[in-house]
Amino acid sequence: MAAVRSHPGLLAKRAIGAVRGAVEEPDALTGPGDDGAVVEMPQGGSLIVCGEAMHPPFVASDPHGAGMAAVLANVNDLAAMGAVPTAIVNTVVAPAPLAAECLRGMAEAAALYDVPVVGGHISEHAGEPALSAFALGSADRVLSATRASPGEELVFVCCLDGRMRSDFPFFTSIATQGPRLAADVRLLAEAARAGLASAAKDVSMAGVIGSLAMLLEPGRLGADIDLEQLPVPAGVDLDRWLVSFPTYAFWLASDRAGACADLFRDAGLTAAVAGTLTGGGVLNLHLGADARAVMDLTHEPVTGLWD
Repeated sequence: MAAVRSHPGLLAKRAIGAVRGAVEEPDALTGPGDDGAVVEMPQGGSLIVCGEAMHPPFVASDPHGAGMAAVLANVNDLAAMGAVPTAIVNTVVAPAPLAAECLRGMAEAAALYDVPVVGGHISEHAGEPALSAFALGSADRVLSATRASPGEELVFVCCLDGRMRSDFPFFTSIATQGPRLAADVRLLAEAARAGLASAAKDVSMAGVIGSLAMLLEPGRLGADIDLEQLPVPAGVDLDRWLVSFPTYAFWLASDRAGACADLFRDAGLTAAVAGTLTGGGVLNLHLGADARAVMDLTHEPVTGLWD
C-alpha cells in the first residue's frame, strides 16, 4: 500500500492545485476539477473540453508513443465525462524529425479512436520537446465526480489483453484492442445515457487507486475496495497494477452496478463490482482479512483543488 501513496504519478497531481489562483472558485463541472470542463449548450446537451500535456522525457524518448498517448489520454478523459469524442487539436514544439513522429503517432491513434485531428500548432525547436493535445466532445448526460454519492457501488472496467511496458508502468492493450477502441471508449457515453452510472474516472498517470482517489476528492467521499474482486492482468503483480496506467480502464459509480458491468462485459471487456462508496472520506483497501487505509480525503489532498 505504501507504493500507492508514494507513486510519482499520484504525487504529481498535487501540482493541479496551482490553478486555484487563476479561477475565483473551482467547480468540477465547468472547470477545473473533473476530467473535462462542461459547456452547456443553449439548444441542449453539453460540450466537454479537455487537454493533456505529455511528459517531455517521454516525448523525447518515444515521440510516436507520446503522440498516441496524447490522443488516448484526451479520449479517455472525454469518455469519463460521458462524452463522445468530436475533434482533437495539438501543439508540438520539437526538432522537425521528432515533431513528425509525434504527429504520426497522433494520426495513428486518431484513426483507432475514430476522432479527427482538425488542427493545431507546430514550431521547430532544437531544445527539449513539448507536446500537448486538446479535445472536444459532446455529452447527452454528463458523468461527474460531483454526482457520486455514498452507497453507490464502484464498477471497475478494463481491457486485460495486453502487456506492461518495461520502462514505464503503462499497460498497453492497443495491439489487441485496437480495432475495438473506438466502440469501447464510447460505451461510457452509452452508460451515461442509460442512467447506469452517475460518475466515472479514467485510470491515468495516478494509477488504479490514485485515480479513484481523484474521483473521491471533490465530495470528500471514501471507498471500500475489495482487491480480490479487482481484475488484474495475468502475469502482472498486483502492486504494479495498482500504480499502472492502462490503455483502457475506468472506475464508474453506479446504483445499478450489475447492469453497468454487463454493458461492458457484453462488449468483450472485463468488468467487476470491486467496491462501495462511503461518506467517511477514507479510502480503504481490503485483501482477505487485511484492511488498510490508503488515505483520508477529509484532510489529505490529491490535487489540492478542494482544500
